[in-house]
Amino acid sequence: MIIDTHAHITCDALYARKEEVIEQAKAAGVGRILIVCTNAAEGERALRLADTDDMFDVAIGFHPCDLYDVEESDWQRLEAMLALPQVVAVGEIGLDYHWKEVDKDTQKRGFIRQIEMANAIGKPVSIHMREATRDTLDVLKKHLHVSGIMHCFNGSEETVREILDMGMYISVGGPLTFKNARGLPEVIKSVPLDRLFVETDCPYLTPHPHRGKQNEPKYIVHTFAKLCELKETTVAQAEAQMLENYQRLFRNGCASS
Repeated sequence: MIIDTHAHITCDALYARKEEVIEQAKAAGVGRILIVCTNAAEGERALRLADTDDMFDVAIGFHPCDLYDVEESDWQRLEAMLALPQVVAVGEIGLDYHWKEVDKDTQKRGFIRQIEMANAIGKPVSIHMREATRDTLDVLKKHLHVSGIMHCFNGSEETVREILDMGMYISVGGPLTFKNARGLPEVIKSVPLDRLFVETDCPYLTPHPHRGKQNEPKYIVHTFAKLCELKETTVAQAEAQMLENYQRLFRNGCASS
């Protein structure tokens, strides 16, 4: 089975047709989905899905671009949700300097607060990093005491080495299949298979040859096929290794030294 380690299927754009999305994902060979939620409403939807189908796990956290209107009551609600067994990760959290709605200091405070929550409960983090590589890595090195996953990675080989040295994992999405992927394919060749995942980040970043359509988990097969090609491995080997990776990161505890 293929695992989609980052899917926003409880966002408004996909939730209205969730039955179709889930059915088509299963038909495509997707056997597990980590539903990533950026607010409590999405989280409650995801928890209901996880209660009815064991193919789902849940991650929840405040995206850096959403921190401008988070109140103390929201933080308390997040903390309560993170304690639930269906919630296996804190995320997506991180830094995003592309958009200007939230200033850098507010982003860093929110990022660190959520890392501290992850440390306290021993659950991994799912990291969003956009145009903020150095600050993100510095915060992680200083504050993170659990493992995690760098979601939709699109950085350099030097950055990969720092992430791997921290005991974290790399996840790649649709951009790996793009004709203008630039150096990303070569970077991914350098990442050991036992530290790799694939994801959709749906409804965004639809892989080739479906660019322009709304993304959903069924399209992960294209990213997965590209990764198998780059790593010169079989589908069966990659599926087995990523299942082992997933169980190691999200099921077996993730405290780091």
